[in-house]
Amino acid sequence: MDIWQATHRARKDLADDLAGLEAAQWKHATLCGAWDVEHVVAHLTAAASVGRWAWIRSIVAAGFRPAVHNERRLREHLGATPQETLDRFRAVIDSTVAPTGDLPAYLGEVIVHSEDIRQPLGLPSRADTGAATEVARFYSSRDFTVNSKTTVAGVSLRATDSDFSAGDGPEVAGPVLALVMAMAGRRTYLDQLSGEGVALLSSR
Repeated sequence: MDIWQATHRARKDLADDLAGLEAAQWKHATLCGAWDVEHVVAHLTAAASVGRWAWIRSIVAAGFRPAVHNERRLREHLGATPQETLDRFRAVIDSTVAPTGDLPAYLGEVIVHSEDIRQPLGLPSRADTGAATEVARFYSSRDFTVNSKTTVAGVSLRATDSDFSAGDGPEVAGPVLALVMAMAGRRTYLDQLSGEGVALLSSR
């Protein structure tokens, strides 16, 4: 799979969904902590705009506190209006800027944050199964932008809609997107999963 192509497609799909939002929906809560929809979109714009050296300077200036770094960069990319925030996001749809070469992680960021927005708004998912499978493989093998490998340690993961499987232990089975979201710490996706390992994931 061409990871950048998949990332660009995921960004475009989200931008198309955002174009239909009403003003109040931009302030709707998401699955991403205290950030509303507009905050998450600005964060994704920042993520597509900060290369290696800019990221290093920013994280050092933030005292190596990722939350501070993320909040500062988000504020840089918020527009004066939701439409301006969306326009800024559209401008980076085809960006190939990333802090490191771990491209599945940055594809995962777009997929996960898109669902962070869509699920609370009741919008149908548009995540590509193949792209989500690439992210699932990465998440199950490494703790990077999220503590995904630690979260699923000691369980066996099996996608019911793709060829993804990983790990050993009590089984957790379900759609690969739900597995990705669970690995990213989104509890609301656990009800799409089944197997003896789900209780263990829930406890984490």
